[in-house]
Amino acid sequence: MTATDPALRALAHPVRLRMLSLMWSAPMSAAELSRELDISHALASQHLRRLREAGLAELAEVREKRGGREQRYRTVHGSPLSDRRDATPLLTEALAENLRARSPRRVPGAEGVTADVELWVAPETWERFRGDLADLLANLHAAAVPPHSPGSVGVGATIMAFPLADPPPA
Repeated sequence: MTATDPALRALAHPVRLRMLSLMWSAPMSAAELSRELDISHALASQHLRRLREAGLAELAEVREKRGGREQRYRTVHGSPLSDRRDATPLLTEALAENLRARSPRRVPGAEGVTADVELWVAPETWERFRGDLADLLANLHAAAVPPHSPGSVGVGATIMAFPLADPPPA
């Protein structure tokens, strides 16, 4: 599966998922990503190249900077992770890693939402909830501003909701 699909390979790494999140609201260069993610410029460039090759990031602009040229990239919109059903095992690991990395950064005393559920509902309830959740996340993405914009607050959200198959009989 991952040997033939560059998008799956690209999505399987937690740093690349974070890069896609960061570049959603505004283009960023490899240098900006390296500073934001606290990784080397070379590593940021390598991850960015994988995202571009997989069609998940695209060149947004080229700017003159200190006598050179800075290439800034953005996330290709319209390629939601939920459409990657074949990537569930890979995405689960990458999302879990991002959650582990983000949770210690939670602002002490700040309100959030934490839930873990396994329950049964009517199919129409699930479809309505799934649509509402997709809409909420689309609204959050639409409201995103560039990282560290004045008056903004960083938000971490890791969500994976799906219908469950019955476990095999013991």
